Amino acid sequence: MRHRKAGFKLGRLTQHRWALFRNLLVALFRHERIQTTEAKAKAVRGLAERMITLAKRDSLHARRQVLSMVPDTEVVGQLFGTIAPRFGDRNGGYTRIIKAGRRPGDNAPVVLLELVDRAERPKEKERKAEKKEKAPRGAAGAPGKRKKREKSAAASA
Repeated sequence: MRHRKAGFKLGRLTQHRWALFRNLLVALFRHERIQTTEAKAKAVRGLAERMITLAKRDSLHARRQVLSMVPDTEVVGQLFGTIAPRFGDRNGGYTRIIKAGRRPGDNAPVVLLELVDRAERPKEKERKAEKKEKAPRGAAGAPGKRKKREKSAAASA
């Protein structure tokens, strides 16, 4: 029976565990998607949802409560300025956990913890295609080969 055993200990001392939670929260709100183990993601998910709910209040007291848990002022500003307004009409369920396989070293289950309304960025292939179009193959490579042929012809003559 698991009576009175609620919470995640994660095999750490209390101070170490809370430092881990703070670091995960900062990373989650900065990047809006993090890759971590399943146990850590489940442990920090409730804290992240609580921080977003506090940020939706947009009061000085709520900002100070979030700052006590998320020690980065830049990230707190981003949370209050951009992240919380996106979830204004949502009553919870701000995060999602997506299973991503197992970690090679210790076979731990790895997941992606992300915000639900995360702005999607274009994939790498699409970015490269938009960045520049390749020049035709003959036009780019011809002058260099021609110079080499001329030098070798002059040397042999």
